[in-house]
Amino acid sequence: MTHAMLKGSNVPLDTAAVRAVLRWTPGPGVPDVDASALLLGPSGRVRSDEDFVFYNQPRHPSGFVRRLPKKRDAAGLTDTVEADLGNLDASVDRVVIAASSDGGTFRSVSDLRILLYDATGPEREPLALFSVTAETGEETAVICGELYRRGDGWKFRAVGQGYPTGLVGLATDFGISVDEDAQDGAQEGRDGLPGAPGPAPAPEGSPAHGAPATGPVDPDATVLHPPVPPQPSVPPRPDRAPAYGYPHRPASGPAPAYGYPQPVGAAEQNPSPDFRMPPMGPQFVRS
Repeated sequence: MTHAMLKGSNVPLDTAAVRAVLRWTPGPGVPDVDASALLLGPSGRVRSDEDFVFYNQPRHPSGFVRRLPKKRDAAGLTDTVEADLGNLDASVDRVVIAASSDGGTFRSVSDLRILLYDATGPEREPLALFSVTAETGEETAVICGELYRRGDGWKFRAVGQGYPTGLVGLATDFGISVDEDAQDGAQEGRDGLPGAPGPAPAPEGSPAHGAPATGPVDPDATVLHPPVPPQPSVPPRPDRAPAYGYPHRPASGPAPAYGYPQPVGAAEQNPSPDFRMPPMGPQFVRS
């Protein structure tokens, strides 16, 4: 029998493993929805960033909480979190099941609901069903429900608490370390979270490497560094004329040391036969 739950209600679980399925109806203008889970200790906070299971970190290191691939069926889209409650460490007091939207708020998400199934056998009718509705319409993340310990067993509570700051704000509230720039910008949870990939390096020969693109350029594409225009080839500069009062330095070879005679060129060693000394000036004429 499926328990149709109201916000704040709870139901005991008679199984050691559950499958929490988020389901919604896609369509034009409907943002994508991602399921995530946070494993909390008795303090109500995560023990480390590894206790956050989401699209960048789909499996907990213990292997007992994991995110399954999205599926599409006749009833819509689903995103699923599976939890083996019976094998979780005793320090895990709660498992929070959340949803975040990418590309819009939950005001545009139709028929969002969470269905809880027994994961120990073949999928039959759900154990519980809770329809999640937006409180303000500005939420980009919402806690759909939580699995929590009660004595030797577990219970499920329908929550429906929204966050206008997205998955970043939700994760921060439970102790996840988030990049400060992403937290200040409240970027709906896809930047700054643990394990978030950085920008992919630009391929060689792309404008990001300073080389002209070999194909058509997308005007909307982000260029990390503007292309460097080709530089004109500069012809070699001729030797400068010697400064006034100084002899011309040979094109090659080291300069003579100070105080030593200058090297004599081949033309000076073998003068032309027609060479004549100029007449001496009056200052050299004997009186």
